[in-house]
Amino acid sequence: MKKLEFTIEINASAEKLWDVLWEDENYRNWTSTFIKGSYYKGELQEGNEILFLSPGEHGMFAVVEKMTPLKSMHFKHYGEVLDGVRQERTYDENAIEQYDLTETEVGTKLTVTINTEEEYITYFTNSFPRALNAIKEIAEK
Repeated sequence: MKKLEFTIEINASAEKLWDVLWEDENYRNWTSTFIKGSYYKGELQEGNEILFLSPGEHGMFAVVEKMTPLKSMHFKHYGEVLDGVRQERTYDENAIEQYDLTETEVGTKLTVTINTEEEYITYFTNSFPRALNAIKEIAEK
């Protein structure tokens, strides 16, 4: 697996940025840069399972490994969901997705860290910057 990291400075408070990241309508807006109609099911609390889905209920399932409100949300991905049904564990044990917020003098720095398979590096290298720009645009309104 390859570790990728993406960072952006946003002129908004950590509270505002947290809302943009995880409030349902905002989440659907910025994740549409990956797949239009993306959403999640589940309660974002440490230890809970979350389903990340696209229309048709295809996607992946993960567990919230760490959640510190206004500071960090870390997921460990376990496998795929097809037609709303969890498949057998299929992902590498190092499949992670982490969102870390750091307050700065002018706002908040958002750092996203993922581990991904070689075949998805180009996809994420192209799509995550678009997603971060969408987050910034929503947060700075």
